[in-house]
This record gives sequence, structure tokens and C-alpha cells, in this order.
Amino acid sequence: MKAENTLSRRRFLTSAGLLAGGLIVAPDLVFARRQNSPVTMIIAQAAKSPVTLQKLRGNLTLINGSGGNIVVMAGKASKLMVDAGINVSEIKMKAALASINEAPVNHLINTHWHFDHASGNEWIHQAGAQIIAHENAKKRLMQQVTVEDWNYTFPPSPAGAIPTVTFLKEHKHVFEGETIHLKHYGPAHTDGDISVFFPESDVLHVADTWWNGYYPFIDYNTGGNIKGMISAAKENVDRTTEKTLIISGHGPIGNRSQLIAYRDMLIAVENNISKLKDKGMGLNDILAAKPTKAYDENWGKFVIGPDLFTKLVYKGLV
Repeated sequence: MKAENTLSRRRFLTSAGLLAGGLIVAPDLVFARRQNSPVTMIIAQAAKSPVTLQKLRGNLTLINGSGGNIVVMAGKASKLMVDAGINVSEIKMKAALASINEAPVNHLINTHWHFDHASGNEWIHQAGAQIIAHENAKKRLMQQVTVEDWNYTFPPSPAGAIPTVTFLKEHKHVFEGETIHLKHYGPAHTDGDISVFFPESDVLHVADTWWNGYYPFIDYNTGGNIKGMISAAKENVDRTTEKTLIISGHGPIGNRSQLIAYRDMLIAVENNISKLKDKGMGLNDILAAKPTKAYDENWGKFVIGPDLFTKLVYKGLV
């Protein structure tokens, strides 16, 4: 698993624009630097990054290299995608999809609205796909949205990128005889996060409610919060068994044991920061106290560094 984690980390750093000339730019500095948006860097690098395929179970395939983890369900007459990736990867994504089979993509599910999961919506819709999402994801895609922690303002998405099928709590979609289960978490990473469960293969895509092996980003500008992330992590654990393949938004294919470790980390860090805040400590003092120290070695060496994650958790307690 160590080799798999290293490979996945490098792939994501590449697609996230954090590798340049063979050197790794310090991830927490990239995300904290207000004058440079990581969004611009991620999009630029995604245009250069390879798109790769990894077989899952049954007729499911994982696509890496265009933002978040994408799952493709290949039927005889059509294909279904979970997330669209970044639009600059269109040509490479089309080639990857064609290598699975010649069937067209007729359905696209957005796990949430973020650009690294949904900016490919328009070209996939133009190719004939119906887009399905939570109603809050649709709302965000239709708005101009500023994400302060990314120092970036997203314009409203074009009409062809907007989901046409939405739901509030749960939705069942039948694809060539198999019923796929979609479920809203409530506010977590954003306010429109959903899970996608493939029961016949026992594969659960939990999107950005889980970053496997890494501290997660939390988008407070569109309804995310740490308590919701903890609630989503608990729900994910409760819904899975040791046999379930779990697809995170970022990171390698995971299992229930890894998910439990992630849940426990979130709870512990939130508890540590809450106790310090209750003592009257402000953010700067809490940062100096290093409340994530026990977890940094395993979780803090990726895109979201210890200081930024502390700030994100603290923001949810104010």
C-alpha cells in the first residue's frame, strides 16, 4: 500500500500543479498564498497530465489524472460517469473513455460542484449525457462563487454544464438493469456532497468527504464545515464492510480500515482545537500549540498542510 500511496500522491500533485521541474512545491504554502490561486495552477497542470485507467470490479473503472477520482460504469449500450474532471482534459478523457468500450456516455453524476470534479460537465453533456446532482450542487454551478481559501472566483457555469436531474436526500438511478444509489450527506465538504453506491460491485464513491491518507479541504464558502465532515465520515464507515471498495475524492482506492482511521483523526483534531479554543486561545496561539502534531506524519504531507487544516477546523468552531 505504501507504493500505491506514493504513486497516487505523485499523480495528484502532478494534476494539482504542485510538481514543477521535478520539484515538489510545499503544498501548504501553495494553498495559503493569497496572491496565487491553486486553481490556476491545477488547471494548467491538468492540461499536461496523463489520464490513466485502473480496473475496479465488474464493469467499473477508475480514471485518474483530471482532478478528482472518476468512476466509469461501462454498459453494453452506454456508459455512466461519476464526476467529469477538469475540462482541459477533454481530449485525453475522450481517448480514455473510448479505450473502455465504444459506447457513448449517456449519464454523468456530479458528486459536488467543485471545478476539479465538474468543469468537464459541458463537453460531456454535449456528447449526449444527462447530468445528475444534488440541488445545491446545481445552485452553486449556476452562481458566481468565490472560494476565499483558494483565492478564486468561479463564474456561473455555461448552460450545458448545469445538471438537469436533481434531488434533495436520496435518488436511485437504474443503469442497464443495475440500481445505483445516490445519497446526500448534508453540509460536509460543501453543502451539495453526495455518495454514489454500486451495490452489485460493492463499490462506494464518497468523493471529497474523504481524502485517503491526507488532510481534506473544507469549503466554508459553499456550506462545508468540520462537523459535517465528521458526520459524513461516520456515515461512510457505517455504510461499508471490509469487502467494500471505497473511492475517495483524492488518493488511492481505499478500504474500511483506512476510512475508520480518517474518521478518528478528524474527531481527534476537532476535539484538540475545540479544547484550546475553550481555554480562550486565539487562532495564532492554537497554531503555535500544533494541535495536529500527532497526525501530521501520516496525514499532513499532501496538499493541505497542518497549519491550513488547523485553520479550516478552527473556522468551523467560531
